[in-house]
Amino acid sequence: MDLLHCHTSLLVLLFSTQITYGPFDPILHDKVQFPSLYQVAPKFSSLPWGMVRLMVHFGWTWVGLEVSDDMKGERFLLDLPREMVRNSVCAAFTKKIPSGKFNFYTAQEIYSSVMATSAAVMAAYGDAESLNLLRFVIESFGLSKMVLITTFHWDFTLSTTYETNSYDFHGTLTLANHAKEGPGFRDFLRTVKPAKYPEAIILKKFWESAFDCSFSLPEMNGRKCSENASLEIMPVHIFSLTMSALSYSVYNAVYAVAHGLQNLLLSNSNLKSLENGDCLVPHPWQLHEFLSKVQFDNPVGEPVFLDENYRSTAKFEILNFVISPNGTCELVKVREMDPQAPPDQDVFISEAIIMWPRGSSQAPRSRCSRSCGPRFRKHAQQGEAVCCYFCVRCPEGEISNQTDAEQCVKCHEDQYSNMERDGCLHKAVTFLSHKEPLGLIMVCMSLSFSLLTALVFEIFINLSFTLLLSLMLCFLCALTFIGQPTLASCLLRQMAFGIMFTVAVSSILAKTFTVVLAFRATSLGSRVRRWVGPRASTSTVLSCSLVQVTICMIWLGTAPPFLEVDVHSEPRLIIVECNEGSMTAFYCLLGYLGVLALVSFTVAFLARRLPDSFSEAKFITFGMLVFCIVRASFLPAYQSTKGKATVAVEISILASGAGLLSCIFIPKGYVILLRPDRNTREWLKRK
Repeated sequence: MDLLHCHTSLLVLLFSTQITYGPFDPILHDKVQFPSLYQVAPKFSSLPWGMVRLMVHFGWTWVGLEVSDDMKGERFLLDLPREMVRNSVCAAFTKKIPSGKFNFYTAQEIYSSVMATSAAVMAAYGDAESLNLLRFVIESFGLSKMVLITTFHWDFTLSTTYETNSYDFHGTLTLANHAKEGPGFRDFLRTVKPAKYPEAIILKKFWESAFDCSFSLPEMNGRKCSENASLEIMPVHIFSLTMSALSYSVYNAVYAVAHGLQNLLLSNSNLKSLENGDCLVPHPWQLHEFLSKVQFDNPVGEPVFLDENYRSTAKFEILNFVISPNGTCELVKVREMDPQAPPDQDVFISEAIIMWPRGSSQAPRSRCSRSCGPRFRKHAQQGEAVCCYFCVRCPEGEISNQTDAEQCVKCHEDQYSNMERDGCLHKAVTFLSHKEPLGLIMVCMSLSFSLLTALVFEIFINLSFTLLLSLMLCFLCALTFIGQPTLASCLLRQMAFGIMFTVAVSSILAKTFTVVLAFRATSLGSRVRRWVGPRASTSTVLSCSLVQVTICMIWLGTAPPFLEVDVHSEPRLIIVECNEGSMTAFYCLLGYLGVLALVSFTVAFLARRLPDSFSEAKFITFGMLVFCIVRASFLPAYQSTKGKATVAVEISILASGAGLLSCIFIPKGYVILLRPDRNTREWLKRK
């Protein structure tokens, strides 16, 4: 009676405190509904991360999803797509598999949805019962073109038709809980035989089923079980010598219960004795209290906690289902994944030992679109998933040096993209140098006109001192435009040009007025004669030049020119140039000079009919006409050029000075140097 009482008490104990060794289930984690239930398996909450991380590792971005049509499948479909989007992986299709009985029409529908896609990888989630339909489709129709990613929740190796259709699962990758084999576990299984344990009735039944034999007298078509048979020769779908994740959980569960009972029994204050004292049995709630505190290292050296709050996220073992040429099957471990490891150390896979479907040694490609190599970026197709795109070559100034780049990267301002669009090169610094042909020509022209002006200046030193001096300085000002610009040259060149040309044009205006007034003075008497003289010419030059100087001073005081680096106009060059600062002031300078030129041209044109012997109005008219034409063509040319060409256009205004010098002084020089006989008072009077 006492023994019966002990057994009854133990049954009460077992029914009160429960330990599950199956896969971790978040629903059972609710302590309100299941206060005394413990799960030995580690948390598998990072399973979606593990499956997606495996896809990313092999570059699979176009993947089909098959999940069981139940609460677990719904929860999985909430977490997995979110993780896929985060890693730019797209679902080619999503199919829910109804659990329970199934028919051929449903199987055909699943097969059609799988075959209609270009995806070469399919992820399946669910337990063995809910995924029976998918297993039936694989074994009946064959899906050997696809890599199957599964979890240990679905043990497809237990298929009843395994021996004839197992090759359809060849190359499957399975994520399983991390498990370590206990010391002596494999050796023990090799020596297990019914003869060694004759009282183990369950072992005999398993032996007869596994080896298809009988320990009793053989019937007509039967055979007697061999005493020398070993579990080592069993196919993996019937029995495996390796410790699976499920076996490892049972292994830890047994040790956990043993540690809990040991801690309880060692505490005398928590024992309840029967009347005769022959059996010591604790209350059910007492074991629950001790189990919640169980913490130990199992025989393989790994920590075990029954309190789920202290357990870390599970590591994954990646298993590859392989069928060798001789027909033997095996789940080969190809390393593991650790969600808690750094990003570059979370996956360790020995790819060389993985066997893929159809006997391939290379991982299959599963993408909606081909990879975009360097020089290209991805461009999404409208109305399609983000994984379906076409490749677009990077534009000028941008590069891509990686595969499947989302965007091209712009080169730095002082760089440009090479022809291959996969690297940036440094831009060369450029400016109008006196060493290059264009700059050398401009220097020669400037110096030549300056020397020519100096020569004419020597001849007409007493006649046109101010005009010739200003023209010579205008030609020399062109040198400030050649060579690498500096802040000083930027401030000087435009204003010096403007002021010198203003002095030259105002001198011509003064000469024209002097000629006109000289002829008027002879006819109108002494009232006009007082305006003919050096004082009037000097006043005209100074007053006209003072206006231009005022414009330049305002320009310097408000927005002066400055040194600028242009990295955008030329893709491969850095242009060092002068920015004019205030374009309004710049155009005011040019505008005022144009007004003076038009006034001088108008006065000279009106005075062109005066006697040639004493009047140079015709020469001034032609000179000012050339000056105005060059100035009028300058503005559109200036606006339509960039870089060194702009500087060359600015220097080209030397032609206006050359026109003045040629039209006004060359005829006079011809007479003075080559025809001195005409340079006499008698010859002029006679003419």
